[in-house]
Amino acid sequence: MTKYSTTTPLKALLGLATGTALLLTSAAMAAEDKFPSKPIQVVIHSSYGGGTDVTARMMMIRSRRNLKTDMQVIAKRGGSGAKAHAYAKSRAKDGYTLMAMTQTHLYTIARGKSSLTIDDVVGVARAMDDPTFITVSGKGNLRTLADLIRVSKTKALNWGVAQIGGTEHIGLATFAKAAGIKFKVVPFGSGAQMVQALLSGAIDATLPNVSEAGEQVRDGSFRALAVMSEKRLKDYPDVPTTFENGFKVKASTTRGYWVLKGTPMDRVKILSKGLVKAMKHKVFGNYLKSSGLSVEDSVAGHAVWDKQLKEEYATAVAALTELGIIKK
Repeated sequence: MTKYSTTTPLKALLGLATGTALLLTSAAMAAEDKFPSKPIQVVIHSSYGGGTDVTARMMMIRSRRNLKTDMQVIAKRGGSGAKAHAYAKSRAKDGYTLMAMTQTHLYTIARGKSSLTIDDVVGVARAMDDPTFITVSGKGNLRTLADLIRVSKTKALNWGVAQIGGTEHIGLATFAKAAGIKFKVVPFGSGAQMVQALLSGAIDATLPNVSEAGEQVRDGSFRALAVMSEKRLKDYPDVPTTFENGFKVKASTTRGYWVLKGTPMDRVKILSKGLVKAMKHKVFGNYLKSSGLSVEDSVAGHAVWDKQLKEEYATAVAALTELGIIKK
């Protein structure tokens, strides 16, 4: 312990105090500059225990280790994502608030029901990309996409969707416009009910995700006429794509993470790198595999995911406007 006599010059004492203060300030600033240095909130718009929550928690298992910080799920339910958006908007743009998103968020923004615009968000990482099949009954006479289009040119078939204005409805409307076909929409409230309706013969066709109808496609209950993507799926090599058939339309159910615009890009890149590494680990890979999906086709970083978000938003706006759900 340093001792000071009553004869120690005041100037020397003041200089020592100033130096100590500067050291403490520098240490505090260094800790503050290190990112992340405190827990990260992952905001979901749905209930705990649902698909968005489970996906987030599976992502967090390894992300905590990669980012060397804790992560917490915060549910802000209501308004199809609008309340989650309002909460995120009230937080600092410092990278400590991640929003978990599905297409629902994009539709809410597109319909003007959110406090955010699409330009307010920056994609960080994609966790899941669940492509959409165009399916009919395995017992029916429609064997190819060309057969379906031919019949639908003169007769509007009954297509099952989960919700009016939802992912399947938008995918169907986009495909129908490109193919020049007629259609009727029958909403069922959920993907599971939509799949059951096709199994029972209550509808002619539907657009389930791989995770919803992969089993039925494999056992022949459903005939997948096409997958709405640019390339064939590894586990379904015999199912052609819409692109192969001459229609540049795609549809899938996606889950991923975004932050508000204004978040420092170096922090966005740190988050993206940490999350992507975590989701390429076998822990998350096995979670995807249990739904019939793969790491290779699902997980993507900032550049790919941010571009996809903007493209999906533009597609949604065009389709919802065409359907009269968004008024000009």
